[in-house]
Amino acid sequence: MPRTVRRIRTHLPSSPWLFLTPGLLIVGGFSLYPFVSTVVNSFTDARTLIKGRFVGGGNYQELIHDAMFWTGLRNSLVYVLGVVPLLVILPLLLAMLVQRQIPGITFFRAAFYTPVVASVVVVGLIWVWLLDDRGLINALLETVGFGKVGFLSDPWLLLLSAMAVTVWKGLGYYMIIYLAALANVPRELHEACAVDGAGVVRRFLTVTVPALRSTMVLVGALSAVNAFKVFSEVYLMAGPTGGPGGEDTTLVMLVQQVGTGLSGRVGYAAALSVVVFVITLGLMLLVLRANRREDA
Repeated sequence: MPRTVRRIRTHLPSSPWLFLTPGLLIVGGFSLYPFVSTVVNSFTDARTLIKGRFVGGGNYQELIHDAMFWTGLRNSLVYVLGVVPLLVILPLLLAMLVQRQIPGITFFRAAFYTPVVASVVVVGLIWVWLLDDRGLINALLETVGFGKVGFLSDPWLLLLSAMAVTVWKGLGYYMIIYLAALANVPRELHEACAVDGAGVVRRFLTVTVPALRSTMVLVGALSAVNAFKVFSEVYLMAGPTGGPGGEDTTLVMLVQQVGTGLSGRVGYAAALSVVVFVITLGLMLLVLRANRREDA
């Protein structure tokens, strides 16, 4: 019996690694290796099916002088500025509305969450049919005496339409996060403010917002990263060329345009991907730093 115990103790230090090995292999094979490979390729002139040679920072120098890169960067930043504030505030208001225990509220919770589980391709196609020149919305506008609106032909209207789809699809997801956070806000605080004569808006600003500040920062960081890396909504509504003259191309769409096909420039696409990663990381650090300043 003592020998058995001694043998078990001998193997205990290595046991955690046996459990961790499958997960580490998956992370290394599907996350770490592609990341390192992308960084290495960004310093080469690799093409599809052709191994590249080392070119140093040539891809990054070309990137600075590429007009499409600046167009994509502009559109991605505009997307972040337009989407993030809405996805921080609107889901919170929606969560406060559906947390009330009234008859039939379960139906509305499910209805608001339905766009989240719907396929982004299906959602994009539905909105394209609605916003097309011969779509339902333009037909309604003509019925009431207005002219057609080029939702999918004007570059800025197309970008705003894609933002609307992103906000509409993300409302339910962030609403669930806020619902979980609202459940932890003490009801006594609201009752105390109500006794002092504070109205709904005052209670929202003095109780709800401070209690949910960390959650709002989390939602802001998640929505900022997702907005900066947007692809599907703009691709489906603007097409593979990025709208009229490529004016609605985002950075991720530019990576797809440059790096795919038999003549795809894998090295240049990798450099664009590294820039997207660095900017995304910078956005997250800015949000976290702003949160720390508020807490200080």
